[in-house]
Amino acid sequence: MAQGVVKSYDPNSGNGIVVLDIDKTEVYLKAGSLNGSIFRTLRQGQRINFDIVEEDNLKIISNVKIGQGGY
Repeated sequence: MAQGVVKSYDPNSGNGIVVLDIDKTEVYLKAGSLNGSIFRTLRQGQRINFDIVEEDNLKIISNVKIGQGGY
């Protein structure tokens, strides 16, 4: 599971960008990525845990867990 910090998030569309801790690259958060987590929105600077999948040569976030407790 990867970890990063929310750079931007649009609650209306559900899209956003997260900066990875390991190498500071950006990965994309798309609508539906928060499904299954206890949160419905994210804020800039928030730390999250997640899995990364590749779709159409883009790194996309899935299975978002908030914070270090794995919620």
